[in-house]
Amino acid sequence: MATENKDNKDYIPAVGRRKTAIARVRILNQNVKGIEITINGKDYKEYLPYFEWQEEVLQPLKLVGRENIAISIRVLGGGQRGQAESIRHGIARALLKTDETLRPTLKTQGLLTRDSRRKERKKPGLKKARRAPQWSKR
Repeated sequence: MATENKDNKDYIPAVGRRKTAIARVRILNQNVKGIEITINGKDYKEYLPYFEWQEEVLQPLKLVGRENIAISIRVLGGGQRGQAESIRHGIARALLKTDETLRPTLKTQGLLTRDSRRKERKKPGLKKARRAPQWSKR
């Protein structure tokens, strides 16, 4: 059994999170023409049908000027919007592992910070998290 050197991998892994969505991102060490992003075995344009979500996923790559890159992503949990944002977070973190000098560029755009906002729980005596029942004087 051969021992594998951890520095000599075929990919650079990272994890991105948003609400309940978790994206495991791998930047593959391949020579490709253009941007090839595969999400759960599908092309990113097929997996994320809205242009806004596609642009969100590509945002970190456009910021750092990466045009030739292959990325494989496994994402689970949450809705499509949360998944798109978790993918963006994961790609930004993976790019940072490839080149530490990208930190200022990614940090100023807020791509390295995990968005920790979640849905607030419903409280007893209220209709929703903060919505109180309608008050009637008489």
